[in-house]
Amino acid sequence: MGDEEHKKAKSDPEKHALFEEGKAAPQKDLDQENGLIPPSEKVADLWTDRSSRGSVDRDAAFSRVETDKRLALIKAWEDNEKAKSDNKACKKLSSIGVWENGKKSSVEAKLKQIEEKLEKKKAEYAEQIKNRIAEIHREAEEKKAMVEAKKSEEFIKIDASAEKFRATGTIPKKFFSCFSS
Repeated sequence: MGDEEHKKAKSDPEKHALFEEGKAAPQKDLDQENGLIPPSEKVADLWTDRSSRGSVDRDAAFSRVETDKRLALIKAWEDNEKAKSDNKACKKLSSIGVWENGKKSSVEAKLKQIEEKLEKKKAEYAEQIKNRIAEIHREAEEKKAMVEAKKSEEFIKIDASAEKFRATGTIPKKFFSCFSS
C-alpha cells in the first residue's frame, strides 16, 4: 500500500485508525471512492453499511433504489417507444417515397406515349398536307395545260381565219366593229 492510500486514510479518521493499526481499509470502500463500483450498487449497499442507524435509513435507501429503478425503467420505455415511433415514421416515409417515384414514372410514361402519338399524328398530318399540296399543284398544272391548249387552239383558229380573210380579201367584221358605219 502506497502513499496514496495513506493520504486517503488520513482524510477519513475511521479509516486512518484502521490503517495505523496495520489493518487495511476494506477493498469495497476503496473501490467505491475510486468510482469502480457503479452508483446503483453504492445505493444498494448503503443499507447494509448503515444497519446500525436503523430501519428508517434502510427504508429510505430502499425507496431511493426503487425510485431510481422506476425512473430508469420509465426512461428505457420512453426511449423504446420513441425508437418505435421513429422507425414507423421512417418506414412510412420510405413507402411514400416509393409510391411517389412509381406514380411519377407512370405519369412520365403516359406523357411519353402521348408525345409519341402526337408525333405520329403530326407526321400523318404533315404527309396529308404535303399530299394535298402536291394534288393542288397537279391540278394547277392540268389547268395551266388546258389554258395553254385552248390558247393554241385559238391561235390555230385565228391563223386559219386570217388565211381565209387574206385569200378572200375581206375584212373581219367583229374586229373593226367600232370603226364601221
